[in-house]
Amino acid sequence: MGIPVSRKVPITGFEEIPRSHLIAEALHLKKSEIEAHWVNKGGMFGLTSEFLIKETTAFAQAGSVNAFEAIFVLLIYELALFPNIDGFVDVNAITIFLIGNPVPTLLGDMYFYLHLINSKGGGTIVCCVPLLYKWFISHLPQTPAFVENKQCPQWSQRLMSLTNDDIVWYVSSLSSLDVIDHCGEISNVPLIGTQGGIHYNPALARRQLEFPLRDKPNNTLLEGLFYQEALEDYTTWVNKRALELKIPYACERHMSMVVVEPLTLPNQDVEELEDALAKMKQEKNM
Repeated sequence: MGIPVSRKVPITGFEEIPRSHLIAEALHLKKSEIEAHWVNKGGMFGLTSEFLIKETTAFAQAGSVNAFEAIFVLLIYELALFPNIDGFVDVNAITIFLIGNPVPTLLGDMYFYLHLINSKGGGTIVCCVPLLYKWFISHLPQTPAFVENKQCPQWSQRLMSLTNDDIVWYVSSLSSLDVIDHCGEISNVPLIGTQGGIHYNPALARRQLEFPLRDKPNNTLLEGLFYQEALEDYTTWVNKRALELKIPYACERHMSMVVVEPLTLPNQDVEELEDALAKMKQEKNM
């Protein structure tokens, strides 16, 4: 998606709820406005999309480009990158927006839901679907016959017709990128999403990056870590140890463990925002 990985520490789930003045400063709003519209929905704190769209429209009409773009980006974080509750920008999306390093969390969510749905044998993917789609398409043939799909067969038919030689295992654009293949002395890279955590084993994917695998993978590389929610006794023990050892993070987690079906904004609201953004870009280039 062209989003670089920042050096900032991504969301861990132990962050404190952002202060209203920090949110207000980032969104070019007043502290009192944030506090007046800070609500609890589905067990999560946050701001309603209706309020943010109203403010975005007002800034667009006033020609306040920076303020418009700030709130518009936050709406994208919730509606496209980290969807959760319909018509609501929850505290997780706001925290990730303020941190400014969404990539690890995006990957965590995608791997989390792929693993969860595969283990359950079905379900709804509640993550950044455009990212999943782009990753999926990047490994499919790019020939005109396959891309144009003139005969209009279903995806299942198109995929069943592919062979091993048709799959694009290696994307040449990755050759110039730095690849994270370990975390300190640990060969597995942990990823924390908005609904849980998982790790991936990049050492097992070296062949896809055109690096040779000289030996069979170590058994530790094949071990998986996946969690959706911790048991109460374990969580209590972790909190107790954190207090005893003076670990500097809050014990209470504000990350939701409830998967809520995502819905979309009315087309009219989306079209109004797109028109306003296009108009502002046109005026900016004049």
